[in-house]
Amino acid sequence: MNTLPPPAHSVQFGETEISFSLSYVDRKTLAIHVYPDGHVSVDAPLTADIEKVYGKVKKRASWILKQQRQFESYPAPLPERCYVSGETHRYLGRQYRLKVIEGLGEAVKMTRGMLQIETYNPQDRLRVQRLLQAWYRSKALTVFAERYAQCIQRVERLGIHHNKGFQLRFMSKRWGSCTGKGIITLNPELIAAPKDCIDYVIIHELCHLKEHNHSQAFYRLLASVMNDWELRRKLLNEMVEVRFV
Repeated sequence: MNTLPPPAHSVQFGETEISFSLSYVDRKTLAIHVYPDGHVSVDAPLTADIEKVYGKVKKRASWILKQQRQFESYPAPLPERCYVSGETHRYLGRQYRLKVIEGLGEAVKMTRGMLQIETYNPQDRLRVQRLLQAWYRSKALTVFAERYAQCIQRVERLGIHHNKGFQLRFMSKRWGSCTGKGIITLNPELIAAPKDCIDYVIIHELCHLKEHNHSQAFYRLLASVMNDWELRRKLLNEMVEVRFV
């Protein structure tokens, strides 16, 4: 069994070499992806000629470099959460101090600028984490449903229709996703961001119903319904832990 990594490819753009991984997949068009760590991957049709692949990557070189610079400008990811009193957590763009107290029951509530978690055993950090995540999920369901309804109205004039709603799933590297079957998934932790940023993520995923990759056509579509999307993305990634969307 061959366990060697796939061969690396590269093109020269001025004095810059752009390296990328290449996969041949069952699709009609070529797609280029740039990830937060700077890695570039290319999905090419099964019958694509390698020289034409290089040509298309070189044609998109300035866009690739722009995306890499954008990701480089983002702050480093936040340190891993400890879920102890004094830690800062966000809700709808505002900061709240975590206060973990011992109690006869279990509850999470916002009070006096704090997120207070009552539990039988305050030293059980995993339990504190689960209680907070359940609270985030509950709040996310309500707020995201409201924002989803607003966003649907904004994209309908573009011929984008969606009546499947959304599902929630905690994801370590994404704020949202949209499958080829039109299933939209949102990360409950997005509730930490302001509503303007939540709208950006939802509209981003709705636009994928029409443009399935991060092509220039996708960003033109996104800009046609949200002309300040770059500002909203910048605010989102500066405010909370960086994820790719």
